Amino acid sequence: MSFRQEMSLWCWTNFPGLWGETEKPRRSGYAGGLGKENDQKERPGVLSFTVAMTAETGKQKANDEKGQDVRLSNILAAKAVSDTVRTSLGPKGMDKMIQEPKGEVLISNDGATILSKLKLQHPTAKMMAELSKAQDIEAGDGTTSVVVIAGALLGAAERLLKKGIHPQTITEAFLQAAHKAEEVLDAVAQPVDLADREHLLQAAITSLNSKVVSQESETLAPIAVDAVLKVTDPKTAANVDLNDIRLVKKLGATTDDTELVDGLVLTQKVSRVAGGPSRIQDAKIGLIQFCLSAPKTDMESNIQVRDYAQMDRLLREERTLLAKMVKQIAKTGCNVLLVQKSILRDAVTDLSLDFCAKAKIMVVKDIEREDIEFISKILGVEAAATLDTFTTEKLAKADLVMEEKLGSELGSIVRFTGLQSSKGGCVSVLVRASNQMLLDETERSIHDALCVVRSLVKKKALIAGGAAPEMEVAQKLDAWARTIGGITQVCIEHYAEALELVPYTLAENAGMQPVEIVTQLRAAHAKGEKSAGINVKKGCISDMFQENVVQPLLVSTSAINMATETVRMILKIDDIVLTR
Repeated sequence: MSFRQEMSLWCWTNFPGLWGETEKPRRSGYAGGLGKENDQKERPGVLSFTVAMTAETGKQKANDEKGQDVRLSNILAAKAVSDTVRTSLGPKGMDKMIQEPKGEVLISNDGATILSKLKLQHPTAKMMAELSKAQDIEAGDGTTSVVVIAGALLGAAERLLKKGIHPQTITEAFLQAAHKAEEVLDAVAQPVDLADREHLLQAAITSLNSKVVSQESETLAPIAVDAVLKVTDPKTAANVDLNDIRLVKKLGATTDDTELVDGLVLTQKVSRVAGGPSRIQDAKIGLIQFCLSAPKTDMESNIQVRDYAQMDRLLREERTLLAKMVKQIAKTGCNVLLVQKSILRDAVTDLSLDFCAKAKIMVVKDIEREDIEFISKILGVEAAATLDTFTTEKLAKADLVMEEKLGSELGSIVRFTGLQSSKGGCVSVLVRASNQMLLDETERSIHDALCVVRSLVKKKALIAGGAAPEMEVAQKLDAWARTIGGITQVCIEHYAEALELVPYTLAENAGMQPVEIVTQLRAAHAKGEKSAGINVKKGCISDMFQENVVQPLLVSTSAINMATETVRMILKIDDIVLTR
């Protein structure tokens, strides 16, 4: 019996209304006849219906194949990004040298920094860069780990897809695994008291040990911890606004000279064109956003001066105007003046600086607009937008304001110490380094250490480092999957196996035998050693709490949840549509 006869018989059996009683399809060997003679008497309607069904099936198969190709293409692009930063994971990770189009060179092993500099074209690759950026905003650390975990989960998903498991089934199983992983991490975490400075130091040092400036971790970690403790109340704090901690970069000296300043530090020079003061005791500080220069018209205009009398009058009017402005400022008692940088015209002129020098007023110009809010907060005063609003109430007090010379080629800084009117809650960190690349990396490292301490303020719990949490989660998920059964069990087992890529990479980057080390680590966790991790310095498995290698709970939970969320989003994409 031919295929078309089989299809027509099946359709008549299941959809009898399509034919009349006399139009029953015939099968070879029935009473209706035998062989090819009856095969050729099939109804036209049956043939068209069969062709339509075959076409619909082919179309569905083509769509499935297209979705699978798009999915595999996305996975390939995301894994390529993950493999790029994987070698930078851990304290023994390698650094990346990034050369920008203008010729500037950047050296870093921070995942968020590396990915932010890459010129990515594929939309899924850009998602991985955004994932690292989101982890940086949320926790400040684990920016490399979150991308490595996402790449490992995509590899597991690819293997599951090749087994014929539907993407929706995989995403649902991964979501269950992420929730269970968070429960496991909460169970192994140890609560921390913010008043215990030693635990905060351990977390900051662990973060800095994986940076380019790891050799300076003992110097930089206390700075980060003390800076956060100065701007928060450990008893009531639920978060930290890092905008209250200003990192001031100044080239010169070494990283050891980086210091926490209890006050304000400005990198602008004191304007002493007319020989004004550079050191003021019992300072009264004013912050202005208007210019000490002759006004300009809104529209461009030309003035023709025909004789010397008109020129003298013009210069005399300008001199009178500036003299009145400086006199009104001096009348308030101000002896230190901070002037915001102006774009449309000069913020100060030589003539106004001369008047300020005669009035014994120290002038610091070119204060950046984005720094006004911080300076205003740390001084405890409002910035004056006009001369009429500049009053005695808008003056801050300080014991000493002085210009500190750093060298003939390095310029100077201005220190404000003994701030009396400050509302508190703001500190400055003076970052020093011998070259620009190291200076930028030191700033990023201190920022990451500040974020780690902030993570402890947001979620007051510590867990072991050295890939201990990832292996513990993998062990617990594997055991939990056996109690579920079905396809979900297979998906969760692959999820657990993917997490083991973190300890594998950590050992591989440290030059150890990864298979042997991961096997030993798995055995240790199977025995119940929850804090066992990879000691990259000794090349063995150690208790991470005893080695003081700890990290905030928020870093690991955020990394697993964000990586899982991104992977689920990638797996649900079955087509890429281009728009004009």
